[in-house]
Amino acid sequence: MTQKTVSNWDHKSTTVVAKLNPMQKPLASAGILIAIILLISIVYVANWTQGVLFIIGIALGMTLLHARFGFTSAFRRLASVGNVQGLQAHMLMLAIASILFAIILGTGFSFTGVAPEGNVSPVGTSLLVGAFLFGIGMQLGNGCASGTLYQVGGGTSSMLLTLIAFIAGSVLGAYNFTFWMEDTPSLPAISLAESTGLGYVGALIVQLIAFAVIYWITVQIAKKKRPPMMKPLPTTKGFKKMIRGSWPLFAAAIILALLNALTLAVKGSPWGITSAFALWGGKALMAMGVDVSSWGFFAGAKGAALSQSVLLDATSVMNFGIILGAFISAAFQGTFKPKKLQPKVAAAAVVGGLMMGYGARLAFGCNIGAYFSGIASFSLHGWVWAVMAFFGTYVALFIRPLFGLKNPKSTDTFC
Repeated sequence: MTQKTVSNWDHKSTTVVAKLNPMQKPLASAGILIAIILLISIVYVANWTQGVLFIIGIALGMTLLHARFGFTSAFRRLASVGNVQGLQAHMLMLAIASILFAIILGTGFSFTGVAPEGNVSPVGTSLLVGAFLFGIGMQLGNGCASGTLYQVGGGTSSMLLTLIAFIAGSVLGAYNFTFWMEDTPSLPAISLAESTGLGYVGALIVQLIAFAVIYWITVQIAKKKRPPMMKPLPTTKGFKKMIRGSWPLFAAAIILALLNALTLAVKGSPWGITSAFALWGGKALMAMGVDVSSWGFFAGAKGAALSQSVLLDATSVMNFGIILGAFISAAFQGTFKPKKLQPKVAAAAVVGGLMMGYGARLAFGCNIGAYFSGIASFSLHGWVWAVMAFFGTYVALFIRPLFGLKNPKSTDTFC
């Protein structure tokens, strides 16, 4: 271990004041114009509630891009070199979200009159397999569900392939959905608040203790391993930092928690991403003459969405907002610069996207719907998802080099 690595650990900031790229004004103007037109269209086709969700999506995309907030990278850095910065930000985000969710779910608070319900799903074979596959997939695709969307908006070329494959994998998962739900062993949905008798106050206390313990463990790991730090992102000072510069990881964690709670209070359910991918793929197949309405996944309201405008689907509208928010922010930062794809990276993007899409359907969600929103909803499946996705990440470390993808090393200055 070098002295340089040790000093890097002492510098814990995830941002550094530096010269920024020139703002890409034409792209920023185009992004804002598209956002306005889409907002008007959403309100016209649906209502203002849907419009608000679109705006929340834009805010999510901006936050994710400004901080380069990662779920994939956080798991990879922890598994490979013991860097804990990302996981520590997750614990802060989950703690704040859990407090807000406990208040909203415990009191039934809603801005729109829709009774709020958390993301609480069964714990069974499908969850174990799906989360494990998702963990491998996000490391090959170099992005999770939220990462795929904001990097597509940010101009990362490979992520467009990942998104297309993600949609295809989601459709395949929807096709096999009935098998995994009916023919594999499973426990019922378990809420730490409602299934245990703890109530939301008791469950909140349990989770806050768990977050504190995990955070303490990460501190001990950092002290022992002295891992390389995340490379600080360039930022500036003053008001310009909000628009042009990068944001500290912990600040983004707080904002994401607030926005997820706002989503719950507006939509009646927490932030999710991947159900829209299955819908998009399903609608595409319907347009080609394939009747997907008979598939178990598309039973009930999900089936009705196949014949409706995609602007009526709240998750889709928020996804569009995330992509646009990231695009606008990248233009303001001057970083929207798609690059030529290498064949191996393209192959990894496709394989990773397929695995994530399929895994998300089996696991009742992704890093957002299952991990973030699931744990914040006090669902046991969210905790199980995190463990299995981490196992998948560890396995993926041995697969990534086959596609020419590098893993962080303990001798790196930054990871």
